[in-house]
Amino acid sequence: MLSAIEKTQLAKLEKRLRHQVGQAIAQYNMIEDGDSVMVCLSGGKDSYALLSILLILQRSAPINFSLVAVNLDQKQPGFPEDVLPNYLTKLGVKFKIIEEDTYSIVKDKIPEGKTTCSLCSRLRRAVLYKAAKELGATKIALGHHRDDMIETLMLNMFYGGKIKAMPAKLGSDNGEHIVIRPLAFCKEQELIQYAKLKDFPIIPCNLCGSQPNLQRQNIKRMLQDWQQQFPGRIESMFTAMQNIVPSHMLDSKLFDFKNINATSEIIDGGDTAFDQEVFVETTLPSKVEHEHLNIIEIN
Repeated sequence: MLSAIEKTQLAKLEKRLRHQVGQAIAQYNMIEDGDSVMVCLSGGKDSYALLSILLILQRSAPINFSLVAVNLDQKQPGFPEDVLPNYLTKLGVKFKIIEEDTYSIVKDKIPEGKTTCSLCSRLRRAVLYKAAKELGATKIALGHHRDDMIETLMLNMFYGGKIKAMPAKLGSDNGEHIVIRPLAFCKEQELIQYAKLKDFPIIPCNLCGSQPNLQRQNIKRMLQDWQQQFPGRIESMFTAMQNIVPSHMLDSKLFDFKNINATSEIIDGGDTAFDQEVFVETTLPSKVEHEHLNIIEIN
C-alpha cells in the first residue's frame, strides 16, 4: 500500500514518463492509426513500464491501436510460469506466452564462462518475429530506454569501431517487421523508481543476469561514474545522438568529401580549426513540432 507521498511521487513520475513516451512516438511516428502493437514482455522493469505507459496512452490517444503482450518462456530453471499470465489476466490485457527451450541451446553451444547474450538474443529474436507474423502485429515494441541506447553507442565505439546505437524505429533484420522503442527518451533510474512504486512482479533472468563481467555492465559502470563526477554529461551525449553533423565526421559514405573544392559553399559553418571551441549546454526540447496529425503526445 502506497503512502500519500508515494502516490504523489507515482503520479508525477507516471505523467513524466507518459509525456516522454508520447514525445518519442510522435517524433518518430512509431504508432499509427489501426496499428497492432506487439509488446515484448520479458518480466523485467523496462518491459513492464513500457506496457503500463502504452496502456495509459491507448486510453487517451487521438488514434486507435491495439496491444498484445508476448512473453517468451525460454525454459530457464526456476522460471515462475504463472507470474506473467496472472498479472496480464488481472490487467485484462490480450497476451500470448510462447514456450521455446532456447535456454538449453544456449547452454549447450556457449562454453561455461563465456557471454551468452549474442546467441540468446538471436534465438529470442527469431521466435518473436515468428510470433509477430502469426499475430498480425504491425509494430514490435521493445523496452530499451535512453541509457541502453547510450551504452550501445559506447560499446560499438569501443569494441565495434562504429558510431552506432539502438534505433528508435527501424525495420527488422529480416525485413518483415517494424521495431519501435517507445522508451527512447526515458531514463533508467526513473524506470527503476516507477517499477518499485508500481510493484511490478519482476522476474530475474538467470541466464545472463549472473554474468557480472559483461562489456555492457562495464560500460554502464563507467557512465554512472562519469555522471556522478560530471552531472549532465549523459543528457548531453543523448542530445548529441540527435544532432549529428556528417560533414564534420570522417565517413565518406555519408558525406561527399571528394567533391569539395574552393568554390563549394560553406557547409555546416565551415572548418573553424583555428578558433577556440565554445560549447553551449543543450537539452532535449520539451515540445516537438510535428507534421503528422496522428500523433500520441500527452502533456
